[in-house]
Amino acid sequence: MTVEELLAKYEAGMRDFNSINLSEANLRGVKLSEANFSHANFSIVNMSGANLGGSNLSHAQLNVARLRGAHLTQANLNHASLNVANLIR
Repeated sequence: MTVEELLAKYEAGMRDFNSINLSEANLRGVKLSEANFSHANFSIVNMSGANLGGSNLSHAQLNVARLRGAHLTQANLNHASLNVANLIR
């Protein structure tokens, strides 16, 4: 799935993106709150300033992801892999 397809499906009301592979994507500043991204691959993704509040990121791969300034309030990060991820505000 491409970033454009993800955003179009999210805008259409879809919230289940279990196991999606978006490695190396640019998701800077997007709104993807309250979505299911369990087991997703977001390795090397730029999510700086993105709104992921309330999203399920359990078991997601966020290795080397840029999450600077991302909104993660009430996001589920249980068992997520955040190796070398940038979470600095």
